[in-house]
Amino acid sequence: MKKRYPLYLFSAICLNLIVAPALYAANAESFTKFQAYALGLLGIVTFAFSIYLFVVMFQPEKF
Repeated sequence: MKKRYPLYLFSAICLNLIVAPALYAANAESFTKFQAYALGLLGIVTFAFSIYLFVVMFQPEKF
């Protein structure tokens, strides 16, 4: 089975390039650009982790 971690990481970075500017535009006076990108990445990781845990709860035999 082929490892897909680089593809997942690349997808997360590309998604962050869409999310972070929107977050920065909504809160430009309170966040720096670095904080906006960090918060966008944290949101993406949190969302992905919650989906993973949801799948593990309902299909434990695969893991």
